[in-house]
Amino acid sequence: MSCCGLCGCGLCTTVAGSLTKRSARLAYCGLFAFSLIVAWILREVAAPLMKKIPWINDFSHTPSTEWFQTDAVLRVSLGNFLFFTILALVMIGIKTQNDIRDGWHHGGWIVKMICWSLLIILMFFLPNPVISVYELLSKFGSGLFLLVQVIILLDFTHAWNDAWVAKDEQFWYIALLLVSIVCYIATYAFSGLLFYWFNPSGNDCSLNVFFIVMTMILAFAFAVLALHPKINGSLLPASVISVYCAYLCYSGLSSEPRDYKCNGLHSHSKAVSTGTLIIGLLTTTLSVVYSAVRAGSSTTFLSPPSSPRGGSQRPLLAPKDEEEGQKDEHKDKDGKKEEARPVSYSYTFFHLIFALASMYSAMLLTGWTSSTKDSEQLIDVGWPSVWVRICTEWVTAGLYVWSLVAPLIFPDREFS
Repeated sequence: MSCCGLCGCGLCTTVAGSLTKRSARLAYCGLFAFSLIVAWILREVAAPLMKKIPWINDFSHTPSTEWFQTDAVLRVSLGNFLFFTILALVMIGIKTQNDIRDGWHHGGWIVKMICWSLLIILMFFLPNPVISVYELLSKFGSGLFLLVQVIILLDFTHAWNDAWVAKDEQFWYIALLLVSIVCYIATYAFSGLLFYWFNPSGNDCSLNVFFIVMTMILAFAFAVLALHPKINGSLLPASVISVYCAYLCYSGLSSEPRDYKCNGLHSHSKAVSTGTLIIGLLTTTLSVVYSAVRAGSSTTFLSPPSSPRGGSQRPLLAPKDEEEGQKDEHKDKDGKKEEARPVSYSYTFFHLIFALASMYSAMLLTGWTSSTKDSEQLIDVGWPSVWVRICTEWVTAGLYVWSLVAPLIFPDREFS
């Protein structure tokens, strides 16, 4: 959580002052990271207090401590979700930086912090049925965010590969090859460990074996497709996606219930579940940070058609004159200049990513709200977590394969 803590501290040091357009995006990331810390802390300490609140503990028999832990996380998540959703709705239709709402997006941080805090507090006054509905919606919203996370990863790997290839030097080509080889060695070595951990001798663990073998087959298929002469692919994205798929497979298998005979890590379940949670939260935070940093790139889906960055491969964190937007200047009859400065990315979609990430982080912290034995000590453990991870792996594989074969299927369309 050190990354989240640093982001949160960075937010606290900047909200009081005037933020630039660059630091405003990072401040949103800091606020999101801070909300994760708040949710985690309340999950650990708020249950005894919530048991004494009559409109929360309105049951004839007091539920388990886990129920109150889950409820605390969901209420913080709902407040965070509403905050970013309201901002997304307010920012609909912004095309130029002359729009007054452009200033609302980048400024007013003291007011935003007050509103965010009030929303979080207000959520603890809502009746339980409202939280139950949000819990159900969060599962669907989390699925959408996982899809966004996969697309962000694909964008990152292709951007990384293009950046090194563009240097057109032998050193960078060798570096691409070495990184790709290391990633593939790591993928198959890790897969071997998965066989050792999740296929213990004397047990029929055919489901686990299927998951692991499928991961190895996918990794091999990625390399074959990427190196096919008719496909404009590269080994680096294939190797990085392979490592990520292996991690998702491990994450899914390690989330199997503690008493499941094929979970060879059952004796270390608490450490494994906490470690998986931390990695998941860091991955989520890095995803939203990367989406903020790459928001103006044409390789992402955040740029509106009117953006001056459409069709450009330049990164979002560019020189100040580009950050402020390219200016289309026209002279009227009196010779005065009229400036129209388009926004460089979609503010609405930017906030929607944070809203969906709020849902996903709640599912991580609550184990997709599944109740398991010893679940008060274990986080993100249970069959729902297993299938979410495995399905995410398969969707990742499908999207990567589609990114390779789509130009062949639709040769007349441009895939940037």
